[in-house]
Amino acid sequence: MAKAHAPELKKFMDKQVKVKLCGNRYVSGVMRGFDPFMNTVLDQAVDETSPDKPDMGLIVIRGNSILMLENLQFDPKDAELSGINPRTSTR
Repeated sequence: MAKAHAPELKKFMDKQVKVKLCGNRYVSGVMRGFDPFMNTVLDQAVDETSPDKPDMGLIVIRGNSILMLENLQFDPKDAELSGINPRTSTR
């Protein structure tokens, strides 16, 4: 069996993110950690799918249920490191 490699998620650490999950659900919060299987820890998590958006606090999301992860805190320094021009939003 192949060894799992850690996903490249360090740039999302301690930043506000929005996670799309299986079943068309969305959760947002501050990313506090992850592992090689993309299990993710979010602090100050909020269920964006519910109409009343309940606060869930500190949660762990199983990696195989994550479809997409979006950074909600744009930092021009991160864009320069990834090769994206922050002025034109192109590579």
